[in-house]
Formats: sequence, structure tokens, C-alpha cells
Amino acid sequence: MSFWQIRPDGGNAGAGAVPDASSPALTLASIAPLAARPDTGDDALHRMLELKIRVHRQLLDRVNLSLLDKLPREQIRREIDTIITEILTDESAALNKGERERLLADVLDELLGLGPLEPLLQDETITDILVNGHASVFVERHGRLEKTTTRFQDERHLMRIIQKIVSAVGRRVDEASPFVDARLADGSRVNAIIAPLAIDGSLLSIRKFAKKPISVQRLIELESLPPQMAVILRGIVQARLNIIISGGTGSGKTTMLNALSSFIDPAERIVTIEDSAELQLQQEHVARLETRPASIEDRGEVTQRDLVKNALRMRPDRIILGECRSGEAFDMLQAMNTGHDGSMTTVHANTPRDALSRIEQMIGMSGIDISPRSARAQIASAINVVFQVGRLSDGRRKMLSLSELTGMEGETITMQEIFRFHITGRGAQGQVLGQFEATGIRPRFASALEVVGVKLDPALFRPDTALGAL
Repeated sequence: MSFWQIRPDGGNAGAGAVPDASSPALTLASIAPLAARPDTGDDALHRMLELKIRVHRQLLDRVNLSLLDKLPREQIRREIDTIITEILTDESAALNKGERERLLADVLDELLGLGPLEPLLQDETITDILVNGHASVFVERHGRLEKTTTRFQDERHLMRIIQKIVSAVGRRVDEASPFVDARLADGSRVNAIIAPLAIDGSLLSIRKFAKKPISVQRLIELESLPPQMAVILRGIVQARLNIIISGGTGSGKTTMLNALSSFIDPAERIVTIEDSAELQLQQEHVARLETRPASIEDRGEVTQRDLVKNALRMRPDRIILGECRSGEAFDMLQAMNTGHDGSMTTVHANTPRDALSRIEQMIGMSGIDISPRSARAQIASAINVVFQVGRLSDGRRKMLSLSELTGMEGETITMQEIFRFHITGRGAQGQVLGQFEATGIRPRFASALEVVGVKLDPALFRPDTALGAL
């Protein structure tokens, strides 16, 4: 049966004939401009926009909306194409093949996708999409920000797209709760913040989900770390050392966490805990948990701390906490100290030492009455290594340091840096030059790696050893 139910008078005979005005895909304003493409002049764009609005209005009169989610996109595309051809004939609109294809793509994006954002989401060279109000959209490519010609019709159109995103994962954003974390169907991470907190228009940030899970080998190809480090990283994971990945915003913490997880034995049971699920673990036995915000009645919230406590009852071999932000740090350390070796998490911090200080502060957020020295002792006994990652001034992301915790001296946690990235200058194109080098310290964890069959060449740790220019 055809997707379209068309009466002689052009109306919709099927169920769902009246479009839901709250739906971001089915409102008249949502047929707005539409994708990033070369500017063809204000007059031409205005005429095209008016045509799209008229086409969209007539299309909604003819569509059986109740079947929208039940047919393949290609079948919908074919039938929309037929209807648009009829409408354009009635409109006496002369469009060339390219313009008609763009019109068809825009209509499909609005009906089935996220409107103006769809071309950006499909572009594999883009890693981040940053919307600063309805008329300003930036993207990040290869570590560099650039402005696009993508626009929304108005603030209402942008709000409809945001509502479509957050409602799909059971979340909400409104004046009472004006910011939200969510994710797209493909796993891309989304943050939205609206008025009254966003002064000049709603803000939307999308960290795109890599279609192919990144591996340590891929990080080597991207020159994020030297090839000699792959053996060390594999040994650290297989020896079940507890790992903290530290770095700033957009530095590649989650990417590194995903890459390290590829070394976990497929026979192990892994429990992941995240605010918005985005980890791409490649093992079969993975139990994924995601937090839940409070309802409009301020009930039903489930925090990361709640999930960490529950995870301990799920017989995990390893717990992976997407990001440690608050009181769950205490429960995570307890897990690391009570038989869940090989657990991993990330922390926002600029140095390995700062990462430990941040974790100590987060323990204080747990409400547990514990002295600073006891908190540090918990950290020192639970965490084995800290990986520091960062984004350099040229936009490239790199592993900057590998440090090992060695215990306590008085009131202070002792740690030693094993490898570091040493910046040597800048290239002709402005790229940061440097090399990953040993500090001359042989790590204590080397013996643990040997137990799992990873024997490290002592030459790796000589102070004059450069592990490769990056």
C-alpha cells in the first residue's frame, strides 16, 4: 500500500491527516534553509524558501503521517519525489535537477531527521557542531572551527529541533529546566541550553559519534601517540590496572577510553555508567547504564552515584565510568579497592596532579565524613596510572603524559611520570612539533605487565629514548 493517501481534493484520507503542531518535523516554519551550501544571493534564497514553504504546506495535506515511521526511507523518498513533482508542476516552478534534488533532501530532512543539521551530521569530516542561536552555526573539522552557511528559520525552528532531540531520549528542556544533556540515535552527544540562561538565542552543541570505533592503531595513525606505546597500553589494560584519563574539554578523553577498552578480554563482564551513553565498547558482554534526570515533579532522578552502587551488585569484572564529576568518585574508588581491578574513568583536569586533586574534591561532594589524608590514601591505593591527554594549539589531540601512582609520603600522594610529550617548536604551517619521550624512570607496573606476558624492553625507559616525533 502506498505511503501517501491522496484524495481528489488533495486532502489526506489516511489516519494522522492533521499534523501535530508540536512536532519539529511537521511545522510550517521547519521547512527553513536548510543546509550548508554556497550562497546563491539573498533574492534567490528568499524565493527558494517561499517555494519550500508552499511545497511543505501542500505536502503535509497529502501525507499519511501515521505511516511515516513504518516505511523505508528510500520508499518515502520515491513517493515524496512524485508528489513534489506534481506540486512543482501546479506551481509552474522551473527548477533544474540539482535544485529539485536539494528541495527533496530538505523536505526529507525535516520529515525524518533534524532539518538543517542533517547534512552536517552526515559529513564525516565534522567532529563537532556548535549552534549559537538560529542564525549562527559553526563546525569543527580537523581540530579547527569554521562558520557554515547553515541557518534555521528562526528561534522557534531551532527550539523545535532541540525538543525533537531531547524528547527522543525521554528528557525535557524548558524554562524550569533550561539545560539538558542528551544523545542522538547514533550515539552523538548533545548539550542544549535555552533562555533565560542563553541570552542571544538557544545554544546547541553536538559531539558527533564516530561511525567506526576508534582503536589504538588509529590513534597511532593520527599521531596521537607513538607506536611503542601500544604495547604498554595493552599491558596496562590486560594487567587490570585501574586507570584515570585526565584532560580538558574536547581533549579526547572518551576517545582514549574507547581505544583502551579494545584490549579488555571479551570473556569479562563490563558495566558502563554514563550521563549520556556514548562509549563504543567492542566486547559482547557489556551492560550499559545511563542516568535519568528528575521529572517535572522533581522526582525519579537516578544519578551516576546511584548507578555505581547498583553496578556493584551486577557481578562486574570491570566498571567503566564515562566521566567522574561528583560524589560517585568515592564509590568508584571503593569499587577499585574491592576486587574490581581494571576499572576506568575520565576526569576534567589539566595535569595528572590536578586530576588527583579533583578526585579528592569530588570525594568531599559525597557527603562522607572522611579526612583529607584518608581520602588521599583511598586515591593512592585505588588508582594505578593516570593518562593525560590534550588538544594542542594547532587543534590536534595527543597523549601528553603517562604517570604512575606509587603510594603516600606523609600527607602527599606520590606519583612519577614515565613518559611525556615534549614540544620542540612549530612547523611552517603552524603545527606543533614535538616528540614523546621517556623520563628515565622504570615503572613499578612493569612487573605486573610481565605477569600477563607483556615484557617491556628496558631501552624504552632510558632518558634519552625518543618514542617518535609527532
